[in-house]
Amino acid sequence: MSTNKKCASIGRSTGDVSRRQLLQAGLAAAAIAVGTSEDLFGQNQAESRSRNAQALRATGARAIDIHAHYYPQSFLDLIADEGKRFKAEYRMTAEGFYLSAPAGAIGPLPIKIIDLKQRLADMDAQGVSMQAISLTTPMVSWADADLSLKLSRTWNDAASEAHKSYPTRLVALMILPMLDPDRAIDELNRAAKLPGMRGVYMGTNVNNRDLDDPLFEQIFAKIEQLSLPVFLHPLQTVGGERTKPWYLSNLLGNPFDAAIAACHLIFGGVLDRHPKLQICLPHGGGALPMLIGRIDHGAQVRAEIKPLRLPQPPSAYMQRFTYDTIVHSKPVMEFLIREVGAERILLGSDYCFDMGYDRPVEFLEQINISSAKRKMILSENAAKLLKI
Repeated sequence: MSTNKKCASIGRSTGDVSRRQLLQAGLAAAAIAVGTSEDLFGQNQAESRSRNAQALRATGARAIDIHAHYYPQSFLDLIADEGKRFKAEYRMTAEGFYLSAPAGAIGPLPIKIIDLKQRLADMDAQGVSMQAISLTTPMVSWADADLSLKLSRTWNDAASEAHKSYPTRLVALMILPMLDPDRAIDELNRAAKLPGMRGVYMGTNVNNRDLDDPLFEQIFAKIEQLSLPVFLHPLQTVGGERTKPWYLSNLLGNPFDAAIAACHLIFGGVLDRHPKLQICLPHGGGALPMLIGRIDHGAQVRAEIKPLRLPQPPSAYMQRFTYDTIVHSKPVMEFLIREVGAERILLGSDYCFDMGYDRPVEFLEQINISSAKRKMILSENAAKLLKI
């Protein structure tokens, strides 16, 4: 190869490298620009949340979490001691504890759902001032009447003691042996006098009995008389075998069961018979807010519903419920606020389950609403409902 050819070859090679380098440099610069843009976007979001948090602190608002679960050790020990004859079991392992009964099984659950000091540390990290603590799966109605009452009393007493230990941080929602109305009313009267007891907690169904079942009529009447709010939670949900895969029993079953419970309270006349009864629906009302138009239409055209002679359309009863914030979607939360009003929504975390919020206050800070409405949801609505 001649010197000129070598030079030309070197020139082309050098040019090729140079072009690649320029291209790489350009791509790198673009990546930096995109990264910088994303960083700025994230920074702007963080700054916006910080401003919201500062605005809330400036108003003196405190966060009240109305959806937070608690298992007292005394309750778990009672299941371990007396649950075996009902095929119920509690066991502690290195990875957490397991709880099972004919009405459902759960675990492993972390010790912090038992330990109050760990709970308070988590609340501080979340910016939550107070929790309304409640039980969850498997509740107590899987046992016979005697043990169901004993379990209810044990949980209620322990929850009240938790409040007494931390009166400015914890209040409680009582458990009742719902399948035995006489004992349920006796326990309702007793537990309502316990320090820190602020409401009643029950499943969206009770051992597959819906809430308009005549068995529960006296219980609801007494709850209404005592002016206690009722907080519902899905336990044994719809779906059967079809929702067993992929955790669909929770992902879909929970919001569907909340909607079914609400419809039984509406169509079954419970809300009309008890006009002062206050019911809180979990998970933002589940599927109910999205389907209420379809339900209204069905009430107008279906022969199964017309004979009920509802005094108002089903959608009007949306104002009889309150709702928590556990929807996992900013647009859905904003839709719910438009549909029912900020005055009917309360902060919730589902502490300390993976399907809840680690940072419930931060979720609320993302929502496009006024400071006044944010303060309602953060604390004012719960404080009014729980008489805090």
